[in-house]
Amino acid sequence: MKPAVEKSGIPYPVAIAVIFPEIVRYSALRDKMETALLKTLYINLGDQYADFSIGIFQMKPSYAEKIREKAPSYMGHRAKRIFRQRSVFKNDREYRASIVSDLEDPQKQINYLIALIKICEASFRLPAGEEKIKFLSTAYNYDFNANEEEIIRMESLKFFNIKLYKSQNYSYADVSLFWYRKHNLHNANQ
Repeated sequence: MKPAVEKSGIPYPVAIAVIFPEIVRYSALRDKMETALLKTLYINLGDQYADFSIGIFQMKPSYAEKIREKAPSYMGHRAKRIFRQRSVFKNDREYRASIVSDLEDPQKQINYLIALIKICEASFRLPAGEEKIKFLSTAYNYDFNANEEEIIRMESLKFFNIKLYKSQNYSYADVSLFWYRKHNLHNANQ
C-alpha cells in the first residue's frame, strides 16, 4: 500500500489514518459469512436491495460506484485505466460484479482510497495536519459527496463501535487521529 499511495503523492500516514477505523472493525471470517448473500443481492438487484461493507477497508458498493463515476474528472487517464466505467459492460449485473470483485481485492481497494483522497483534495479546501485527517476520515466514512460544512459537522458525531453489543461509541475522526498520533509519535522516537 505504501508505494501505491506515495506514488500518487499521498503521504502513507494520511492514507492509513483515513481507513484505520474500518481496518480495526474488519474481520475476514465474519466478512466472508455476512457477504455471500449480500453480494448476490447487490450483483443481481443493485444497491437498493443490498449495500454492505466489504473487504478490509469496509467500502460499500454504492460508495465504489460514486468513486468510479467521479474519478476520471479528478485523476484523468489514470482513473480510466483503473476504473472501468459502466458503459464498457454488457449490463448492470456485470458492472456490479466488477465492483464486488474490486472491493474483495485489497490492492484495488487502495485505488479507491487514492481516488477518494484525490477527489477530496480537488473538491474541498482541506485543512492541514490533524484537521485534514479528521476531514478525510469523516468524508470517507460519511459521504465525500456531502458539502464541506456537513462533513465538518459530522466529524464529532460518535458512530464508531467495534463491539457486537452496545458499548461506547467514538467519532471516526477521533479513531483516525488516534492512529495518526501514535504513528507520528512512534516515528519521532526512532
